[in-house]
Amino acid sequence: MQITLNSEELTTDAPLPPLYRVRQRWETRPIADIPGAVRAQLDAVGLRGRITPGMRVAVTAGSRGIRDIVAITAAAVAWLREAGAEPFIVPAMGSHGGATATGQLKLLASLGITEASMGCPIHATMDVVELGQIADGTPVYMDRFAAEADGVLAINRVKTHTSFEGPIESGLAKICAVGLGKRQGAETVHRTAVYGLKQQMVPMARVVVERGNVLAGLAIVEDAREQTAELVALPPEEIGGPAEARLLERSKALMARLPFHQLDVLVVDELGKNISGTGMDTNVIGRLPIPGEPPPTSPVINVIVVLDLTPETQGNANGMGLADLTTARLASKVDFRSTYVNVLTAGLVGLCKGGLPIVLPTGRDAVATAVKVCGRANPADARLARIRNTLLLEELLVSPALLPEVEAHPGLELLGPASWEGLD
Repeated sequence: MQITLNSEELTTDAPLPPLYRVRQRWETRPIADIPGAVRAQLDAVGLRGRITPGMRVAVTAGSRGIRDIVAITAAAVAWLREAGAEPFIVPAMGSHGGATATGQLKLLASLGITEASMGCPIHATMDVVELGQIADGTPVYMDRFAAEADGVLAINRVKTHTSFEGPIESGLAKICAVGLGKRQGAETVHRTAVYGLKQQMVPMARVVVERGNVLAGLAIVEDAREQTAELVALPPEEIGGPAEARLLERSKALMARLPFHQLDVLVVDELGKNISGTGMDTNVIGRLPIPGEPPPTSPVINVIVVLDLTPETQGNANGMGLADLTTARLASKVDFRSTYVNVLTAGLVGLCKGGLPIVLPTGRDAVATAVKVCGRANPADARLARIRNTLLLEELLVSPALLPEVEAHPGLELLGPASWEGLD
């Protein structure tokens, strides 16, 4: 998309406040031996007894930027082969990757998941098989290659969802119902907006588990630094059940958040599908513009500026509609087909996240405009924070107006002055 802007009309002379580096203090104990933990969990769940020689097992691979997903998936593939199975990988990401098999393969490659790195084939298709229906008559779909396999190992991170709150949110049930459902499954779940996510996703996942021969689930829980804190294998009957719900509570307790309740301006350097399903995690930025759904109570942010897209998102700018201001650089990178397929597949839940924010010529123009319109009579008083993205929140930059809170907060450490770089 070509963006033509009159810089003289859209630039602003509002001064940018000084910045200071701040670190959040977190105590974390990441798993040191990822392959060893994977093997131990798959042994403990009794999966070996369900593997027969030559059994073809599909292993799911989603689209999120999970820190150790390459090591975890490769270890699971190796374990399955040692157990006598013939594993292969299937992209399990709904409509992501532009809802094409080629696009989903490219997305996996951007995450480091290739046939070479995994040591097994990757079979990608958008074709699905209808497995049946749930009680209300809603059809349930499954990736054709996975449905034709002798068994499936579901792997996914368990975490908060960006569109609703419930006992089961993002995790193993979601990758079964939505991820393996490809575009048709994702559209079906989202057709009734949040109702589908809250009331239909788990029953649909149960159909996939039972009729699609899901052998087990391998759940990943990450800490505030996005390191793997726990790996837990669940038997098929616990996918979407109490054990997965407990893992979600654990994930929420470990989740990184902004350390401020109110901000006038939040500057986000990058958004992307590898960061969050909505490009920016709605739980972090406090925005959930879904009709009928109450937004998070904290934080309250007056103006959000997003500067760029991640390379891994491949032009999918789902979530840019959560920002108020952006740059010509970001706008020029948007793949509108990929973005709109993803947004429209999510129906009412996604519609409000796909709009292009107000576009300014440069990052400096966008930030200066945000400071000018943020509601402070004196720009020097603006409560401003800058983050790389909504996953990486250990270090952030803050304006002088936030320094008293930083100094009073036992979990924050002031590191020193910083500069406004990367705004051109």
